Amino acid sequence: MTVRVLLVDDQPLVRAGLRVLMADAPDLVVVGEAGTGAEAVRSARDLAPDVVLMDLRMPGTDGIAATREIVAAGGPTRVLVLTTFDDDEHVHAALRAGASGFLVKDMALEEILAAVRVVAAGDALIAPGVTRRLIAEFARRPAPAPRPRALPGVTDREREVLTLVARGLSNPEIAAELVISPATAKAHVARLFTKLAARDRVHLVIAAYEAGLVGPPR
Repeated sequence: MTVRVLLVDDQPLVRAGLRVLMADAPDLVVVGEAGTGAEAVRSARDLAPDVVLMDLRMPGTDGIAATREIVAAGGPTRVLVLTTFDDDEHVHAALRAGASGFLVKDMALEEILAAVRVVAAGDALIAPGVTRRLIAEFARRPAPAPRPRALPGVTDREREVLTLVARGLSNPEIAAELVISPATAKAHVARLFTKLAARDRVHLVIAAYEAGLVGPPR
């Protein structure tokens, strides 16, 4: 399968570097570029890429607003944020806007390519190390609501599964932890997607954080 990618960054040199990087990958093709959020929204609508590699800080319409519009359009395009995680105050908002994950700009080039493939396949960037950093970042912020978010309709078992997802465990690892079959673990995760209206595992992590099921790593 060829993954069609739209590059969005207000720095032409960054876009050029990413284009050259992806040109060497036979399964990735850059179908367009955009230098602003408004251009990204138009290009995503016209080109229908599989993945939008989205910068957050751009003049005019920023990456958060652009992500929200692209996701709200309801198409198959998935947004992968490219930012500096340690000091970017907009990561949480971008994920809540519908981004399927994020990359750090100083990541190895091969990791960037691998991340694009992961998101195109319908998964999210939720490796344990990334999850710990994500939760730690959320924990440093003020609570997004006066009270933890309720989880209506979520069973006790599903809360356990959600907690393990937020710790970065895969379905087989969840199965081993709870002494259930991998198929049962997968079914629990699928029900959580539906009940919490989550696009992917990143958004399950957000739900777990807001419900008070997870905190900063020790």
